Amino acid sequence: MNMQSPSPLSDAGSLVGSGLVVPVILSGGTGTRLWPVSRESFPKQFWPLISDRSMIQETAARAMGPAFAAPIIVCNEDHRFIVAEQMRAMDVSGTRIVLEPVGRNSAPAIAAAAVLVAETEPDAVLWMMAADAAIGNPQALTEALVSAVAAARAGRVVTFGMRPTAPETGYGYIEVGSAIASLPGVCELGAFVEKPDAARAAALVADGRHLWNSGMFVFTAATLIRELAEHAPELLAHVRAAVEQRSQDLDFIRLAPEPFRLCPNISLDYAVAEKTRHAAVVPSDIGWSDVGSWSALWELGEKDPTGNVVLGDVLMEGSTNCYGRSDGLLTAVVGLTDVVVVVTEDAVLAMHRDRAQDVKKVVDRLKKAKRPEGTAHNRVYRPWGFYERLIHGDRYQVKRIVVTPGAKLSLQKHFHRAEHWVVVAGSAIVTRDQESVLLRENESIYLPLGCVHRMENPGRIPLQLIEVQSGSYLGEDDIVRLEDTYGRS
Repeated sequence: MNMQSPSPLSDAGSLVGSGLVVPVILSGGTGTRLWPVSRESFPKQFWPLISDRSMIQETAARAMGPAFAAPIIVCNEDHRFIVAEQMRAMDVSGTRIVLEPVGRNSAPAIAAAAVLVAETEPDAVLWMMAADAAIGNPQALTEALVSAVAAARAGRVVTFGMRPTAPETGYGYIEVGSAIASLPGVCELGAFVEKPDAARAAALVADGRHLWNSGMFVFTAATLIRELAEHAPELLAHVRAAVEQRSQDLDFIRLAPEPFRLCPNISLDYAVAEKTRHAAVVPSDIGWSDVGSWSALWELGEKDPTGNVVLGDVLMEGSTNCYGRSDGLLTAVVGLTDVVVVVTEDAVLAMHRDRAQDVKKVVDRLKKAKRPEGTAHNRVYRPWGFYERLIHGDRYQVKRIVVTPGAKLSLQKHFHRAEHWVVVAGSAIVTRDQESVLLRENESIYLPLGCVHRMENPGRIPLQLIEVQSGSYLGEDDIVRLEDTYGRS
């Protein structure tokens, strides 16, 4: 797997002049076109797809250093502990994690960040980024960002236009206007173009005046609020209320649910960028990709002499220009050309690379059939670690549970199942009604139906145990939490 080059943005001293740039990372996508790896429970921004770091970690790394303030990350409640843990693993301190009560697209999300920042620093420059894009030329990004920040401080709403390398139908396009003399490297923004069909995309690329729309923006908090007040006043009013009525939950900022739910589901492009008289674009060639499909990952990947990209236990035999990934099972790809084969614990995807955009149709069918593979992984992450289901029967199931050092599960009980816990690595302190029991490797405990229980890891290595459940109902909603370190109900 390729490592992206370290970002030189920390050396971009010209950004600092009038205050630090505030990175705002939007982490609300589900990445359905990268199924079966990316799913709602653990979408693509949390996976290491282009390097040894996850996509959101790569994004955060681009905005680390003396030119930048601590990032603001906007995500949903289900992903809050994943975000916090991935930032902790990178030693990113001071991160403000803003929780959306419900997904409402990019405009309400970035508006919330702007209103929050404007409480103390209305003239601060915000750099809005998706959590799941790749950038192959950090030096060119530095140059583009310097131009964008200067334009933002001049009151502009600035986007980055990517020089197209192909007539891509999966991206929107930007028409570039005349250069702005007072802002080197910055042009007027002519118009936004919706995702085109193949013929239209070829024409846009050929005319030389159109760039891919990256979805990255730079503006001051005050500028965005001014534009929202003019073009989307109702949205701004609801966001202001959601921010003003926010609550603090551990290290998380919870936006007030009721006003935020009233926000329209709308992108920043539609709400502001297409309407403002102050739009500008920085034409860029930074090696950008939204990593929106398996064919994009083949293009980004390190290829062998026959054009294959291989990750995991994959054997290519007489195959060319293929992408193969396995997260466990030995996978053989024989005599094929231009295909994608992706294997996870519970699903296999095999397709021609030209059909990469059709993966979403598979996910839609799985959701319609209410199959769990469409939205959830077999491994489920929790703030204390994770669990994965090993065996499932009519009245029983077996799970592997891993608890990080120092973490503990909620104090809870079940109405429909009993449990056996067997420690296979590490040690556990188990609360069972009024007693507390220390378990070591190869020791077990029985938790009868209805008993109040809790488990914690007092050691310095991960606690691993096998849980055997038996009962009439084994759903995750058969949990009554009496006490929880992580604020869950």
